[in-house]
Amino acid sequence: MGDWRLAVDIGGTFTDIVLLDGEGGSVHVEKTLTTPGAPLDAVRSGITSLLARTGVEPDEITAPIVHATTLVTNALIEGKTGRAALVTTTGFADTLLIRDEHRYDMYDLQIEFPDPPVPRDRTFEVGERTTAQGVVVTEPSQQDLDGLAIRLREADVESVAVCLLNSYVNPHNERVVADHIRSQLEVPVCVSAEISPQIREYPRMITAACNAATMPVIGPYLDELQKWLSSEGFGGSVLMMLSNGGVVSAEDAAQAPIRLVESGPAAGALAARWFAHRMGEKRLLAFDMGGTTAKATLIEKFEPDLINTFEVARMYRFKKGSGYPVSVPSVDLVEIGAGGGSLARVDQFGLLKVGPDSAGADPGPASYGQGGTVPAVTDADLALGLLDADAFLGGDMPLDAALAIEAISAVADGLDMSPVDTAAGVHEVVNQNMAAAARMHGVERGVDLRGVTILAFGGAGPVHACGVADLLESDRVVFPVNASVLSAFGTLVSPVRIDLARSMPRTLENLDESERDDLLAELRNEGRRVLMAAGVSEDAVGFRYGVDARYVGQGNEITIWVDEGNSWTAPMDQVKDAFEEEYRRIYGLAIPDVGIEAVTWRLSASAELDEVEPSMASSQSSGGDGSTNSRPVVFDRGSPPLDTPVYQRDELTPGSHFEGPAVVEERETTSVIRPGWAVEVAGDGSLVATRTRQ
Repeated sequence: MGDWRLAVDIGGTFTDIVLLDGEGGSVHVEKTLTTPGAPLDAVRSGITSLLARTGVEPDEITAPIVHATTLVTNALIEGKTGRAALVTTTGFADTLLIRDEHRYDMYDLQIEFPDPPVPRDRTFEVGERTTAQGVVVTEPSQQDLDGLAIRLREADVESVAVCLLNSYVNPHNERVVADHIRSQLEVPVCVSAEISPQIREYPRMITAACNAATMPVIGPYLDELQKWLSSEGFGGSVLMMLSNGGVVSAEDAAQAPIRLVESGPAAGALAARWFAHRMGEKRLLAFDMGGTTAKATLIEKFEPDLINTFEVARMYRFKKGSGYPVSVPSVDLVEIGAGGGSLARVDQFGLLKVGPDSAGADPGPASYGQGGTVPAVTDADLALGLLDADAFLGGDMPLDAALAIEAISAVADGLDMSPVDTAAGVHEVVNQNMAAAARMHGVERGVDLRGVTILAFGGAGPVHACGVADLLESDRVVFPVNASVLSAFGTLVSPVRIDLARSMPRTLENLDESERDDLLAELRNEGRRVLMAAGVSEDAVGFRYGVDARYVGQGNEITIWVDEGNSWTAPMDQVKDAFEEEYRRIYGLAIPDVGIEAVTWRLSASAELDEVEPSMASSQSSGGDGSTNSRPVVFDRGSPPLDTPVYQRDELTPGSHFEGPAVVEERETTSVIRPGWAVEVAGDGSLVATRTRQ
């Protein structure tokens, strides 16, 4: 019996399946349309098809099945969450509406924010009080608790979040309320002290509310998935990819689904991390363009950066503050509505706009023939000749070029342009959007992206990568084998990891180290429990320690990581030096003679999955230069089509070299090599494109 490993990634448009031979290293993939109303249908179909094609039996898959998903993100963005309720301290029921009083646009008189994930009419108050020092002054009365249970039952809620004042210091009252609700109602309940035990009421409450709102979405899906896997005879447990790039058990993920909010993009970042190590690229820009969104992640010193707050469901993609600022450790990336399904239209000023709205999997782009009438990026790419209608998904899902042209023509009429020029305009606009987002990501990190190597993946990423690279003035683009399903592959090379945090504001000068050690011991126990539930042995768990600190009197903190091991050993002088060094790096100076306050203590618990050495080279290579035919392709608006060679990816051999323009086809994606680029096939089958024209 072989050592087979399975990975799943549910995207907004496609669901990707990867099967890895842990002994031989061969990689097999499957791609199928996502079924938004019943996501298990696509997963089941994809897995069944892949196993049938490879001849692998379910009982041969005994390693954990690793799963990434956009279900949580999409539920929050689309407002298709469960019927959740929120319980809070008397006087704080309007917190989700008041937010933090920050206006992301000071001069917008019609400023909009997303509706809270829990509406005001399902927000309930309970009389209780805990001081900022953690002293319980008033416990909830039995009368209040009984009345609360009645109101929750009458509201027909599917889940409940409990977020009480100052519970991050002492969660006693939260647990009393939660225990009573669980005894009276058969619905999932989460408490803010377990989801995000951190200072500041609004971030903690919105995180708990988002978590409760998505529990009825992810919980039933994971139950159905595990029941189906068990009935089919699969031997492996299910691990879920978190936003921080780690994985945990499905049971823990179901209790804290908000930690999955950037699950899919994080998996892509972990795949890029793996390739960065493999290629020796200390700095790499991961460019992931799928059917619904495009993501850019900067890999520095072989690792992606993490942030402690991620904003989801922004009203405006580039407007920080227009979404839900959930306190969830996440891979630092930029994400915009730019994918193969992004829709094109003429705005009120007569200008061509592309995205962020998407055709998704249903109905999909017009060329899918499923009822879509608005042109999408895929339709434009097809009209330009970048895609072959008969070769999409290896011919299993042929596209309709006539429907694509018909949809594009409706937009072309509004622009007074030809359909082909309009298609080229759509391609150009979406490239500009992605380049602008990547450039912004680099600026925020203090990095000039000119000359940075780009790793292109996702279903649409290889189609657009050279165009984006031209705009970023990047000289090198790498197209890995199986680029279309690289996020799913990333889950197989990810560590088991959980990041935990708890606020306990103390100045470094007055810190009681025994108090800190007790807090970290609690976090270690929780981290160890989560990882052991994911199948990790206790001895394999490693710990890393950090702290969010600020100068006394400031309102915001910066995060520093200062120690690792089974206990905190770093002296406070080391913490002070690390803080001042990081503060100086960010702001250019340190402030003398001002005390430093540690606000939130952080712990990262991790363990590596059993190491495998996947072979990303095609298992079907037949040798030769792969050139089979040619077709006319339009690369620029207003330019005539160029007769462009078409190569078959699985027929290219290491060392092969060819000049652009060229198109390289494989079953799940197409790599487009623009004029002015040259390609060499690397030893692992990757296409390494180098810009020859400045």
